[in-house]
Amino acid sequence: MSWLDGDDDLEDDFEDYDESAIRSRPNPKANRPRTKRRPAHEDAEIGRVLGVDRGRYSVLLDEDSPTERTITAARARELRRNPIVTGDRARVVGDLSGEDGTLGRIVGIVDRTSLLRRSADDTDQVERVIVANADQMLIVVAAADPEPRERLVDRYLVAALDAGIRPLLVVTKTDLADPAHFLSHFDGLDLTVFTSAQDVMPIDEIGSALVGHSTVFVGHSGVGKSTLVNALVPTAGRATGHVNQVTGRGRHTSSSTVSLRYQGPTGNGWVIDTPGVRSFGLGHVKPENILAAFTELAEIAENCPRGCTHLADAPDCALIEAAERGELSETGLARLDSLQRLLQTFADKAEQATGR
Repeated sequence: MSWLDGDDDLEDDFEDYDESAIRSRPNPKANRPRTKRRPAHEDAEIGRVLGVDRGRYSVLLDEDSPTERTITAARARELRRNPIVTGDRARVVGDLSGEDGTLGRIVGIVDRTSLLRRSADDTDQVERVIVANADQMLIVVAAADPEPRERLVDRYLVAALDAGIRPLLVVTKTDLADPAHFLSHFDGLDLTVFTSAQDVMPIDEIGSALVGHSTVFVGHSGVGKSTLVNALVPTAGRATGHVNQVTGRGRHTSSSTVSLRYQGPTGNGWVIDTPGVRSFGLGHVKPENILAAFTELAEIAENCPRGCTHLADAPDCALIEAAERGELSETGLARLDSLQRLLQTFADKAEQATGR
């Protein structure tokens, strides 16, 4: 029995009400409900991201045209989890005049042709995105002060080839030491090499290699990378430093990654200068891609059994057998050691991940 049963007056009163009579909550802002649908931004323009500073992006629009201009833009909220880096081709809307005090908005990123990344170390799963859409990497090392590090260059080569980027090498400060022994470590590689002394910098030769390309410059702190960038792009104004005489380490001078236009006698290109680093983790690289950086060893490894790890204890490994037969030069043995060290690091990481 309902509590209304027997009370005809109350029943008649409630018959006058239905759900539609309930007042809805007022909307004082008179705005529409939020939706996950986003505008298509069909009017967005595409520009080159030149750099980022405290959440504001410099974007070049109408490149190489009479209306070329650089605007400042912020990232749209829907892109807050997407990294936007130097070299990206960004879709921008808003005030695109480039006038002081104006601000555009990045609403999308065009598909990238390449992505150069590094991790803090070989066991770190977090990637640090360095630059997008570069097609060349210029590795800068010094013949002395600081001493060149073959294994760091090996890591650069692995990262470049993993990203599908062509590597180049320039050795600075050759007036302080002969780089021949260091360069012998890379014999057999398809690697263009430039040498540079304090009073003789091959600017024209290096510049010719930059024409028509987007080239990211990488190197250990103190090797003269910023000095080289300033020589190639006189308006760059990149800070230069010195090497600590006690530790032998260079001081970080470039604190951000920035794209600079190279304008040479035979054409233009883009120089992407990056902060100097003392380590270059490869935690993001697939182990099977590492061998590609060791061209001459990769050819020998074609005779390895399927699934060969190429580690020091790998059975029937063609690389180990070639070393035992004395078929590898001193340089080849050094590069095999470098390869195996890299592969062992990844093998250890995989073992830790499986909990064995």
